[in-house]
Amino acid sequence: MQGLIDEVPRHVLRIQMRLFACRERLRVTTDDEALHDLRIALRQLRSLLRPLSSVAVCEGLQQRAAELGRLTGPLRDLEVLLSYLQQQGLDSAAQSRQPLLQQGYLQLLDSTPLAHLLSALDDWPQQWRQAASSGQLRGLHKLIRQRLRKDRKQLAKALLDPAHDRHRLRLLVKRLRYAAEAYPQLAELSGRMRLQLKQAQSALGDWHDHWQWLLRAEAEADLQPCVPVWREAMQSAEQQADLALQALTASFARSSG
Repeated sequence: MQGLIDEVPRHVLRIQMRLFACRERLRVTTDDEALHDLRIALRQLRSLLRPLSSVAVCEGLQQRAAELGRLTGPLRDLEVLLSYLQQQGLDSAAQSRQPLLQQGYLQLLDSTPLAHLLSALDDWPQQWRQAASSGQLRGLHKLIRQRLRKDRKQLAKALLDPAHDRHRLRLLVKRLRYAAEAYPQLAELSGRMRLQLKQAQSALGDWHDHWQWLLRAEAEADLQPCVPVWREAMQSAEQQADLALQALTASFARSSG
């Protein structure tokens, strides 16, 4: 138990340092991976905290991280789209969106969610130590295992739903995969299942990107030339996702049988 109590704040500190570094890289405005890496660090923080969300000291920090996640999501979507347009040689469409992306970086750097999260991270280690000394952190292993099992059951149930929603499945797959990465010793997932989660997430992510782009194309006329290719790519991603989800469903059935 003490090992986990000590390791969680060390992990949070490592993530905090990465967030600080990503913020400085964003200020430079020439680092194409800064936002992506910031979101990875943010995802790791949320995955670490989510199984502990019923612990009072973690609840506020989790909420701060979620707020920043919601803010950075659309900006990352724009970044990915702009990169695609550049790769396809659609320079006019890419250049017309570049100012919007740069403005988004500046707004992020000056945003309240970013400031609040970084401030909360400064205060959190002492709050964690106080919670530990007052006995609020008893039973962490059990709490985390219960949460991971709940996430696994939710995904297994959703996979068996013939009318499953790919958007929800994508979120459930991500949630379980990242929680297992945060707590590998407590996740009770085989290496095969972890690989299948990764494959399913990749296919669902590809499908989701093209789905979003097709929605944008309905309102942004300069994207219309991309629509036929995107429709075909989305259908291909749907097929790949279905195959990956079928394999994952079979693994869940074997592990529970």
